[in-house]
Amino acid sequence: MPPTIDEELSGMERDIRQLKIEYDQFFGGGRKRPPTEIEWRIEQVIKRHGERAGELKMQQRFRLTNLTQTYAKYKDIFRKKTALKEEGRSQKHYGAAAKMIEAERAKAHPEPPPMPAHAEAPLSKRAVASAASHASNAFRVVCSDPEHETEQVNRLFNAFVSAKKEAGEETTKLSQAGFKEFVRKKTRDLQEKQNCRDVEYVVETVSGQVKLKALVKS
Repeated sequence: MPPTIDEELSGMERDIRQLKIEYDQFFGGGRKRPPTEIEWRIEQVIKRHGERAGELKMQQRFRLTNLTQTYAKYKDIFRKKTALKEEGRSQKHYGAAAKMIEAERAKAHPEPPPMPAHAEAPLSKRAVASAASHASNAFRVVCSDPEHETEQVNRLFNAFVSAKKEAGEETTKLSQAGFKEFVRKKTRDLQEKQNCRDVEYVVETVSGQVKLKALVKS
């Protein structure tokens, strides 16, 4: 059963809070890449309900407007901080704030309990090779003009959805059209900011979570 409008707005509110946490980690040196996947989810909700605002109740429209304004405010702050970070003018901080962020993330995604001592056994060479192969088993595609690279974007979308299903993550909110628009905007944004032509998109599963990364190709 698809989520209700109120449930989607609640999810958007949680995503905005998580976005701030993960951007703080990114600026503090705790993450290598910005949380583009969360941005994409938020923008999908804004786009989906912005196009049919007339169907929303007054309270829902008010809530959507407030959340959209909050996201826009954070987005502008993140954009400015990212520019400073790319210019090498930001300072990494590993103090109390960074520790608090790590603690919040640990609560949201707790580590699995350690195996009992009697259950542990040395890995065979075959098992080590299999684990290494699995770790490197990420889907990659390079885009320079997503509007005319339909096949690459479709393959990326299918890989992203498949990885999420395998990880047991929610996929009902994903739309191919919205995903294409996200890739188009993200590619253009990186091309303008980084003065590059090609952007590599990587779908990989890290600690049970599916990640979509956008990497500048030199």
